[in-house]
Amino acid sequence: MALLTIQNLPGAAVDVPPGATLLTALQAAGHDWMHACGAKGCCTTCRLQVRAGMENLSLPSDAELRYRAAGRLLANERLTCQARLPAGEVVACVPEATKLPHVQYS
Repeated sequence: MALLTIQNLPGAAVDVPPGATLLTALQAAGHDWMHACGAKGCCTTCRLQVRAGMENLSLPSDAELRYRAAGRLLANERLTCQARLPAGEVVACVPEATKLPHVQYS
């Protein structure tokens, strides 16, 4: 399995099963994660900032490419509802704008 570590979310080292999106893996591990559109790639609320391992993620989806072109998704950001981690490790963090008020971040 692949490993996703969220630096500013204590206890968030998540195994990502083959074929699963990052969002699915985070939710399966019990983490509450912002996703306003219901994981359809229609918003950017589920994004994360990738600190290391971007090359291990799936290629950006059409939705992610549209948001990048519109300036709503930075080059170091991915949508957790779209990105998959076939192998390897990714280290990321929750951006300030998408932190949930009831979750403790470091």
